[in-house]
Amino acid sequence: MKEISVAAKVGEPSPDNNARLRAAVEAARKASVPRDNIERAIKKGAGLLDEQVQYELITYEGFGPHKIPIVVECLTDNKNRTAADIRVLFRKGMLGAMGSITWMFDRLGVIEATHSAGGKDIEGEAIEAGAQNVEPLEKSEIPAGHSGARFFCDTADLDAVSKYLLHSGWTLTVFEMSYIAKNLLELPEDQKKEVAEFLNAIDEHDDVHRVYAALKG
Repeated sequence: MKEISVAAKVGEPSPDNNARLRAAVEAARKASVPRDNIERAIKKGAGLLDEQVQYELITYEGFGPHKIPIVVECLTDNKNRTAADIRVLFRKGMLGAMGSITWMFDRLGVIEATHSAGGKDIEGEAIEAGAQNVEPLEKSEIPAGHSGARFFCDTADLDAVSKYLLHSGWTLTVFEMSYIAKNLLELPEDQKKEVAEFLNAIDEHDDVHRVYAALKG
């Protein structure tokens, strides 16, 4: 719900005119969030309620178990509380200074979208939209008979690519600036499980928005 409020705050409070908000609303609907909750989050972000949005985006960098590079994005209304909690969560790893880890990742715009028509030429759509790259979504991530793709682009092109896809009939479910690892590290299954538990504990924190790890599989 934080993403909906923030999207409504930084852009227009209408999903029809705000691609980030539209994707956040679609994701909430997919997760069966009640309509009233969605509308309240939009109004909160737009400043139409007494309760104002004061979230800050804070990024933390560090290593998890077995030296896996990790970037954590938080949306918080109390950065001191969040910083203290993140330090505790990283006790089995190591927090790093700003810029110590993000150089291992590319900063890209990422859009996940589905189309009601099956068999879409996603590579052709990516070229027309101005995306750098594209990959198909897993069948489990899209409705039966639909097409699904994940589009990658320069962060500066994110809005233009989203507008093309919307105009072409795609439904956006993810619209974000993401950290994509340049190299993925492979670990034995037991170590991978340890890292997964570490990442899950971080992801479950209320202030954590997104977690990126350079872990293969």
